[in-house]
Amino acid sequence: MKILLKKGRILDPSSGLDFVGDLLIEDGNIRGVERDIELSEKNITMLDCQGKLIFPGLVDMHVHLREPGEEWKEDIESGTRAALYGGVLRVACMPNTKPVNDSPEVTSYILKRAKEKAWVTVYPISAITKGQEGKELSEFGRLKKAGAIAVSDDGKWVANSALMKRALLYAKNFDLPVISHCEDPFLSFKGQINEGKISAKLGLKGIPSSAETIAVIRDLLLAKETETSVHLAHLSVKENIPFLKWAKEEGIPFTAETCPHYFTLTEKEVEGYNTLAKVNPPLRTEEDIYAIKNALKEGYIEVIASDHAPHSPLEKEVEFELASFGMLGLQFLLPLSFNLVREGVLSELKLLEYMITNPSKILRVTPPSFKEGALAEVIVFDPEEEWKVTEEIIQSKSKNTPLLGKTLKGKVKMIILQKTIYRADT
Repeated sequence: MKILLKKGRILDPSSGLDFVGDLLIEDGNIRGVERDIELSEKNITMLDCQGKLIFPGLVDMHVHLREPGEEWKEDIESGTRAALYGGVLRVACMPNTKPVNDSPEVTSYILKRAKEKAWVTVYPISAITKGQEGKELSEFGRLKKAGAIAVSDDGKWVANSALMKRALLYAKNFDLPVISHCEDPFLSFKGQINEGKISAKLGLKGIPSSAETIAVIRDLLLAKETETSVHLAHLSVKENIPFLKWAKEEGIPFTAETCPHYFTLTEKEVEGYNTLAKVNPPLRTEEDIYAIKNALKEGYIEVIASDHAPHSPLEKEVEFELASFGMLGLQFLLPLSFNLVREGVLSELKLLEYMITNPSKILRVTPPSFKEGALAEVIVFDPEEEWKVTEEIIQSKSKNTPLLGKTLKGKVKMIILQKTIYRADT
């Protein structure tokens, strides 16, 4: 079986490809990338991609699939279907499931369910500490053997510095990435939204920027002391940036990520007590958005992930203080991030590097690419098409996003995963 994509703009950050041309797929593998491929066979599927971008599938290293334990919000099947339609062909799922993914048994269960139900590749991330309680380290060696690709207590910061130091050293022995949720729980305790004028206006307890920055500084110092890389998840505040710059200059081993909502939406979204905009870290200010974009431009932040966090109406259609933190992200990751290209913050190739090759490198996996013989993981994207976010178009079980009713620019048109063609418009 042969599939030939014609006259699209081909982008591959792993090899620096950027030209208008053709891509040939044969029996589920990449067979050719050239300016013009002419084939005379009859049994070939020809796809006109003129005016479209063609690039490898995205790798999202920060996703919540909710299985096991909270399948009414999302499960592996629905979450990975949302990923597919968002152009994300590999996802790393966080361990704050019920039960917590802190044992080989839970890790193995996730992989088994993924094999049975997933639309895309699933990488389980296991917990740093047992039960994510911040008291005792999980058994990293057994977790890696079971298939864990990284460790994180996402949703909670490992506040005990001595324990986090041991976690970094322990993970180094097994070549396991350590992902830190940077939030001092004593400063953020019972906080609901960004601390500032709007939190005061709404009478809601705020989460100060210092809660994130203090955690970032601590983790950078431990990375320096242990000579072990730490990945800083979902950064959101301008105060972090001087310390990231310092760490780069010092040669401290670290990587950092942000999410589209932290360079797109502000705290104003929560006005009217809109629980769909309640997320952790909270949406911040225009100044923070400017700083995050600049950090992406300068390379202090090198990964863009969705932090896809589905919640049902049971968790969102309640009083603001009782509502769960989190919003959907997988289907909006690419169109929102592509705004960075329109604004001149990043080039197309640099954006894809942040969404494909960098997360793959951190997770120690070979990235999707257009190299000869690579598995076909191909996205066809129209950067100009506009579409309205409706509940019907959302593939997740949950519909919790403040983007409902808004118009986005840039749409995934087609996904080719090995031998299968998915059309996102159908």
